[in-house]
Amino acid sequence: MLDVDRFRLRIKGAMSAAITNRNLDRHAIASDMARALNAPGLSKAMLDAYTSPAKDQDITLVRFKAFARAIDAPELWDVAVSDDGLLVLRGDEARLAEIARLQQEQRAIGAKLKQLRSVPVNISREER
Repeated sequence: MLDVDRFRLRIKGAMSAAITNRNLDRHAIASDMARALNAPGLSKAMLDAYTSPAKDQDITLVRFKAFARAIDAPELWDVAVSDDGLLVLRGDEARLAEIARLQQEQRAIGAKLKQLRSVPVNISREER
């Protein structure tokens, strides 16, 4: 079961911390988001509600994406998916992870082949 309150607080806290750590202006962020979404009604007050633990206003996925892009904070996606044991990889990180996964499979196949080769193979064929 999803702990909605806990999840909401984690997202709001991560968004707020990202703004603070980057020393960004909330008016400018809201303006960037509004332009990106073609949503002129998106305001600083809405952004404040999305990031305030005291408010029950949740950000939509589309607006979350616009927010993460507006402040260049792709790490926010990790916060959103980490409860499910997921991690977001970008660019070469994903390719490197795929290489490691394939190498692991290669080792497992090698071990299986070694095990199979360790037992002699007797082939019996009847001559006709």
